[in-house]
Amino acid sequence: MTAQIIDGKTIAQQVRAEWKLRADKLKSRGITPGLAVIIVGEDPASRVYVANKVKACAELGLHSEHIALSADTSEATLLAKIAELNADPKIHGILVQLPVPKHIDSDKVLNAISPDKDVDGFHPFNVGALATGNMRFAPCTPYGSLILLQKSGVSIEGKHAVVVGRSNIVGKPMALLLLQHNATVTICTSKTVDLAKFTRDADILVVATGKPRMVTGEMIKPGAAVIDVGINRLPDGKLCGDVDFDSAQKVAGWITPVPGGVGPMTIAMLLQNTAGGQHRQRG
Repeated sequence: MTAQIIDGKTIAQQVRAEWKLRADKLKSRGITPGLAVIIVGEDPASRVYVANKVKACAELGLHSEHIALSADTSEATLLAKIAELNADPKIHGILVQLPVPKHIDSDKVLNAISPDKDVDGFHPFNVGALATGNMRFAPCTPYGSLILLQKSGVSIEGKHAVVVGRSNIVGKPMALLLLQHNATVTICTSKTVDLAKFTRDADILVVATGKPRMVTGEMIKPGAAVIDVGINRLPDGKLCGDVDFDSAQKVAGWITPVPGGVGPMTIAMLLQNTAGGQHRQRG
């Protein structure tokens, strides 16, 4: 068996195209969805991520504001900027690029963003809405992973889904999204005894641990759909996921590559949340 490759680049382009049409319709009515991205400090990776997000907004014809603050910016100054953006009718989505400098409380920052503009889906209000089945904004990476499954024709209802990793950014919201689509969900953690026992029973396996190639082909159920959320840089400079792609693709029915799988979907879902957010704010 050779797995069907889930092409995140192609699916992300489809999602972007769908939302560009909606954005164009909104613009014809005088409404331009707007995203503000705040970066604090000089982290090179964060700068690349922010540049990619701003570029993606431009491609969809969305309004975007890139706010770069120095690393010594005070927490109070950052919170004041967020309050200003919360009140700005041109802005429908606010994103603070993490990590922020250590002297700033990231929880306080994320909680300061209006739930109606929280396109990352990290505000406690939106986390609670997701948990109760009344999703407003879902975190972009797990939301994108769900769309990858759906657009690849993977059946979710009634299937056993195993999520390896319990982070607030990926693992927990991924489990909630799968539950909403009627999967039977198991969450595995770093303390799970005999991890392979659970992964081999998964019809859908989502791995988000930050540990290179920790899930191998022998740990995967034949025909399973494997979503690899990890992205790790090896000593030779190459990128790999949390799943050993070479052995896994010989067993799985579907699998995402790294790079080119989940990654492109994260920005696509950010744009979707931004374009969709204006409806919520206009009532």
